[in-house]
Amino acid sequence: QVQLVESGGGLVQAGGSLRLSCATSGRTFSSYVMGWFRQAPGKEREFVTAITPSGGSTYYADSVKGRFSISRDTAKNTLYLQMNSLKPEDTAVYYCVARRLSSGDFNYWGQGTQVTVSS
Repeated sequence: QVQLVESGGGLVQAGGSLRLSCATSGRTFSSYVMGWFRQAPGKEREFVTAITPSGGSTYYADSVKGRFSISRDTAKNTLYLQMNSLKPEDTAVYYCVARRLSSGDFNYWGQGTQVTVSS
């Protein structure tokens, strides 16, 4: 079982930055694909970014490419999302997710953290 706990959300002005963290439990952090999804009010949940177990490959939605950066610290069992040049349309609840390398779906989800970007 993997438990994910996000932190770091908050209110920021457009153009500002935030860093989200996701603390994980268990001894298998280094073997899981990790990522972030988000859900804005009235919209469906959408993929934001993901990172492979080794950290060697990362993937980003076009809407955040060049502004967001995902990273992982295996020693701390923690996933990060650095968000720069934030826009009002980035306002959403951000979820930390995890899946085994062999799994097609992200089947572990955190409770979410709110990010609000004011214009």
